[in-house]
Amino acid sequence: MTDPGAEAIHIGIVSISDRASSGIYTDEGIPALRRWLEPVLINPWKAHEKIVPDERETIARTLIDLVDKQGCCLVLTTGGTGPAPRDVTPEATKDVADRELPGFGELMRAVSLKYVPTAILSRQVGVTRGHSLILNLPGQPKAIKETLDGVFAAVPYCIDLIGGPYIETDETVMKVFRPKTASRPPRT
Repeated sequence: MTDPGAEAIHIGIVSISDRASSGIYTDEGIPALRRWLEPVLINPWKAHEKIVPDERETIARTLIDLVDKQGCCLVLTTGGTGPAPRDVTPEATKDVADRELPGFGELMRAVSLKYVPTAILSRQVGVTRGHSLILNLPGQPKAIKETLDGVFAAVPYCIDLIGGPYIETDETVMKVFRPKTASRPPRT
């Protein structure tokens, strides 16, 4: 149950697409991320949504703004992680990172390989910046869900370790892992 007095956590949701950012087609990444997060998170939360083109400097500035100015403890990007020349999301993400967490990229690709052999072409990364975790996700709604289903169990504890807020999930939807010494009693 959500504590009505609890402060909302801030989550950045960024769709990276030349065509969606220019209005050629309707973005599907942000709605897919919202659909995934809404039943999972118990904490009150506020989404900071951005649609940006596949431009390295613009992506980097957006990530910096979401973390440093908006106070997002988690930033999820969707799109721009393939091998095409305009796919620069991983480079922009690394540009703003304090640390790379290779396990996230490795697991995201492993999860996707269960569904499509082209997952080996993905260059997704997970990084920290300050007290925030930034994850690059695939661009398709189905792949976003599959990937988050596979990696999110480690996200709240990672955010604990880097000094972010304590994120709780509805365990009937997504059971996360924390060592017993890091767990808090559930809110009532």
